[in-house]
Amino acid sequence: MRSKVYGKPRSGQAPVRPLGDDGRASGDDRRPPRGGGAAAGTSPRRSGRTVVKIVAAVLAVLIVLAVGGYFWIGSKLQTVDAFTDYSGRPAATPGEDWLLVGSDSRAGLTAAQRRKLKTGKAVGKRTDTMMLLHIPSDGKATLVSLPRDSYVPIEGHGSAKLNAAYAFGGPKLLTQTVEKVTGIRVDHYMEIGFGGFVGIVDAIGGVNICVKQNIKDPKAGINLKKGCQDMDGGTALGYVRTRATGAIPDFERTQRQRQFFAAVVDKAASPGTLLNPFSSVPLALSAADSVAVDPGTGLFDLLSVGLAMRGGPVATAVPIGSLPRINGQDVVKWDTQKALRLFGALAEDKPVPKDVIAK
Repeated sequence: MRSKVYGKPRSGQAPVRPLGDDGRASGDDRRPPRGGGAAAGTSPRRSGRTVVKIVAAVLAVLIVLAVGGYFWIGSKLQTVDAFTDYSGRPAATPGEDWLLVGSDSRAGLTAAQRRKLKTGKAVGKRTDTMMLLHIPSDGKATLVSLPRDSYVPIEGHGSAKLNAAYAFGGPKLLTQTVEKVTGIRVDHYMEIGFGGFVGIVDAIGGVNICVKQNIKDPKAGINLKKGCQDMDGGTALGYVRTRATGAIPDFERTQRQRQFFAAVVDKAASPGTLLNPFSSVPLALSAADSVAVDPGTGLFDLLSVGLAMRGGPVATAVPIGSLPRINGQDVVKWDTQKALRLFGALAEDKPVPKDVIAK
């Protein structure tokens, strides 16, 4: 028997079903799949709507987690009162000005960590690093080192080293002193100790620093060769603390501190860090646990610092006039005229004159 459907000989005795009007064998209720391979009974439009709903649900969950994480981490930020109203305080100046302070606090470090990091056993805390960051309304940010040995007037204590202001009256007196000698009103205050310094560097996977010369300093726990290299938190801490280089050790230290700060903030604010939860989350947690800010400063403010530092700021130090010895201490006296021009430009939100930028 020859099949009317296929036109081929057919084995067996089963009768061949005649073709219906639609070209299919009569009695065959099966329907071919619709939609170019989609599951039977499922339209492409319905399938697409399902995918959109799933994606929307996932995005909603991520947004909720992100917002919740933001407020949770923000609530963990440590705050410190750093501002006070006083007679003669500078009026608000254009742009945004930050006082960045690195203290030698050993808080949070175990005895083993202190030995490993060569931090010593000093109690309390003193200001080891002080920088003024000016973020202009338009253009590049300017990062100015304030040498800790700067000889300046301190309210109620005559003239002394700048870092003594913190010892005498904490962040409030330090901020007041900086405002008076610069003529700039500080908008935000941020402070970090040794332990937090190490934690932040390690959270972003280290930082690449170009070392200008071989540096061996057992007191700081480093033995570095000249050239660009990746540093973990402990090595970076030793690098910015050492006084084993240069004819003017404090001046060399401020150069390294600016170099390091620019490098670590640039990496922390990079898309590769911020969009990677394995680096951004530890970074946020480390910063929240170890950074102290004024009560008016939040996570978005900290992020603005990172964004402002992208591409590299104008980095300099207060121009030095002389290095006298006063009351048995070696101090730094500013070049008054150049310092006035430097801070005057920042107060007016203008670029710093090139001839007052320290190399």
